[in-house]
Amino acid sequence: MDVLVTLVEAYEEKHYPIPPPDPIEAILHTVESQGMTWRDLEPYLGSQARIAEVLNRRRALTLDMIRNLQSGLGIAADILVQPYELQPVS
Repeated sequence: MDVLVTLVEAYEEKHYPIPPPDPIEAILHTVESQGMTWRDLEPYLGSQARIAEVLNRRRALTLDMIRNLQSGLGIAADILVQPYELQPVS
């Protein structure tokens, strides 16, 4: 049975890989799953305006923000450093 499970896992990894989550989606998921609000992100991202800019994809995460989120909320840094599209500023 163990061999069969190993073979199925190897097949799924090769043919149906699961890409890492989007950085903003990872942050939103963490906030929701821990029962937090956007205001709870102030120690990690800065002011309410900055939080809104980041979560609405108007501003990219900085290295300090990534470090704060990784150490404070436990979101893996390799997820947070991925590139993602920003919304154009009107």
